[in-house]
Amino acid sequence: MRHEELEVKIRELPDYLKMEVLDYIEFLLKKYKDKKTGKRKFKFEWEGGLSEIREKFTSVELQHRALEWR
Repeated sequence: MRHEELEVKIRELPDYLKMEVLDYIEFLLKKYKDKKTGKRKFKFEWEGGLSEIREKFTSVELQHRALEWR
């Protein structure tokens, strides 16, 4: 679809829908900008995953164990 076609269709919309279109465009730009640059926010889904062994090992000991497992 060409720019001219988009402009014509947007002009035909009522004002309240033009605002929705603008919001959606901004959403898409933000969503795909992060994917293009490779910048994504780090997720902490794993947080607390090893809490049951907190008392058994220090962080250094866990690092050494992780190296053994590789």
